[in-house]
Order: sequence, then C-alpha cells, then structure tokens
Amino acid sequence: MCGRFTLASDTETMSQIFLDFAMPMNFSPRYNISPTQDVAVIANTSTDTEIHPEMGQIEFFHWGLIPSWAKDPKIGNRMINARSETLAEKPSFRSAYKRRRCLILADGYYEWKQVPGDKRKQPVYIRFQSQKPFALAGLWEIWQVEGMDKPLRSCTIITCPPNALLEKVHHRMPVILPQNAYAEWLAPDERSADSLQPLLVPYSDEEMEAYPVSTFVNRPTNDSPECIAPFEVTQALD
Repeated sequence: MCGRFTLASDTETMSQIFLDFAMPMNFSPRYNISPTQDVAVIANTSTDTEIHPEMGQIEFFHWGLIPSWAKDPKIGNRMINARSETLAEKPSFRSAYKRRRCLILADGYYEWKQVPGDKRKQPVYIRFQSQKPFALAGLWEIWQVEGMDKPLRSCTIITCPPNALLEKVHHRMPVILPQNAYAEWLAPDERSADSLQPLLVPYSDEEMEAYPVSTFVNRPTNDSPECIAPFEVTQALD
C-alpha cells in the first residue's frame, strides 16, 4: 500500500519534471503527507461532468476517494489506495478509472517493514536515487451534497505488486508512472481497461533506493526533514 509520502522538492526542480504543468503559488515542502490531507494533483478533464479542474493545473485534492454516490464522506478514509488489478470491477473505482484519472505528485514514500522476531515495524523511506520528484497514478472523484458551497474533490493512489527491490519491504507498491506515460494517463476521453492496464506495472528498481528511517515519522503531525533522515538499524531487516 501507500499510506504516507513526501513532496519536499523545490519549485524549480518540480518545474523541470512537470514542465507542461503550471505550479501553484502556495507550494510548500511536505515530509509526512497523511491520508485525509490535501495532496498535489494533476487531473484530466472529465467527459461526464461540468465540474472539473483545468487541464495542466496542479491543484490540491483530499486524499481518500469519496465516490459521488457516497452518503458519508468518511468512506474516503478507507479508500486511500486502489488495487490496480480490480479497478475495472470495483463500484467505487470503475467509473473514475474510465474517466477521471490523475497524477499525484511525490518525491518519496514510506512503508513499514516487519522486524523479524518482533511485533514492531521499521519505517522505510523509498525514493529515486536521483531524489527527483515523480508522479503516482491516481483516480479522482467529485462529491457534493445539498448545503455544500462547493464540491469536494478527492483522490486515491493506485497500487501494484512490488519490484525486486521493494518486495523485501512490502507486498504492494504505488504505481509510479514514467514521464512518457503522463499524456496517455491524463487523456480526457473515456478509456478502456485494456488500454490503461499496461501502464499499471511496477516501476524499475534500478532507479530506486530504500533505507530505514526513525519512528519519528510514525506520528502524522511530525512533518520535517527529520522524517527522511537515515536511521541506523542494529537488527537486520531481511
């Protein structure tokens, strides 16, 4: 799964990677982004609604997808991730999979690895060796009920099986899209699962690295560079 991530790259670096998209003015570094918080998103336009973000604009959506038909927005707390293998089948995701896809911007994420012979879990930070930002494949939705001044836009991160590096850490990883797949994923027209599914594969482990960090990151309110600082582990994690 992907339950916490970072986006701490400076605006100049972000602009180099996402050069086709307009950066927001209120961008600030985040080292411990948690579910239900707002996350930086680039969303495609939708063919079935007039309420949508502008194509190419980086905006902020609620992390935890709330389907349009939901009666209670708390359902989004359970929908921070969506399995790539079942997107076309699950009622909560299949409509968004066809029409409302997005990029969720990050430059690293956390996973918790079980410590052999111990109940505790060791937090691990995962990123590109280059430390450059990247885009996670996501879905987005619009939710609004009577009495709301404006609709709530929410999103979920798609996960897939891990690559060779990360299978030692967890049995899932977020789908990281290569830059040459952005346009296909953000296509505004309705797409079939057959055309999209080949994009939802593990990212190559050759460009990635993973290292232990302190349990300082366990507390969602801790949001500083200390979260990603390497931590010396006295017990082997293998």
